[in-house]
Amino acid sequence: MKTRRDFLIAAGVGFCLLAGPPGSFAQPAGKIRRIGFLGTGTAAGMAAWVEAMRGGLRDLGYVEGRNLSIEYRWADGKYERAPELAAELVRLKVEVVVTHGTPGTLAAKGATTTIPIVMASVGDALLVGLVANLGRPGGNVTGSAFFNPELAAKRLELLKEALPRVTRVAALLNPDNPGQGTLLQAMAPTANFLKLELLTIEVRGPADFEKAFKTMADRHVGAVVILEDGMINANLQAIAARAAGARLPSIGMTELAEAGGLMAYGVNFSEMYRRAAVFVDKILKGAKPGDLPIERATKFETILNKTTAKALGITFPRPVLVRADRTIE
Repeated sequence: MKTRRDFLIAAGVGFCLLAGPPGSFAQPAGKIRRIGFLGTGTAAGMAAWVEAMRGGLRDLGYVEGRNLSIEYRWADGKYERAPELAAELVRLKVEVVVTHGTPGTLAAKGATTTIPIVMASVGDALLVGLVANLGRPGGNVTGSAFFNPELAAKRLELLKEALPRVTRVAALLNPDNPGQGTLLQAMAPTANFLKLELLTIEVRGPADFEKAFKTMADRHVGAVVILEDGMINANLQAIAARAAGARLPSIGMTELAEAGGLMAYGVNFSEMYRRAAVFVDKILKGAKPGDLPIERATKFETILNKTTAKALGITFPRPVLVRADRTIE
């Protein structure tokens, strides 16, 4: 015979089953929010970061197919396509546009002054004119920055510490990315202080890689710094393979070391993309992007690839090993 207690327990279980998992009622299921995502790289190359953003949105109660729709547009490393792709998202009347990198954010800003723009990651939003003030951006742009110029200079220091005999270093960059010039400006004083000759090697696409590494070999470059860029980021496996084939030590973003590069010093981009979801949530709930301060990345990671080091005949000095947050065996 069922007691009242049995009935209440059964009813409670039934309600929980109907209610679904915690947070499932965080957002009303009736209204579908529509946001856009403008990627300057490739869908495959940015898949992990985009999934981090989607995960962040799910944690906040936004579920694609139920109360959220995301319109993706990919430039595939061809920055000249970004303005038209941004215009497409504007014509679709999305509520927010999430962007990656300086070229994508500049394109979005040029396409609209009313639709909020969330920068998932840019190097230096202030320096390239995306915002007027970090604490109170104004306008329709907000999001996260990782101050790439300072980071690029720090990589030179780490490279010199690991390879004290190196005197000539190449900076591999995409000249079509307007943010790359600021990186060279930041690296120059550091290179001079470390007595390093810094050469600029330009690539606009994978077709330029072979010539770029041949130029480095001809110029007797001792190491190469890989600068962040949507097209470059999407081709890190190929770049790391060419560097290894040329027996050239390389340093760049964390994913470079994971792809086979020698060293990495950089931010956690997946975490930045997860934070982008928080900005989107605040804006969809009524916050003005111009009132949301730009967040600065605070966590940086040093990674050493010991497998690549062994293949290149390099032994990391103990101070460099001690500073490493992670090593790849």
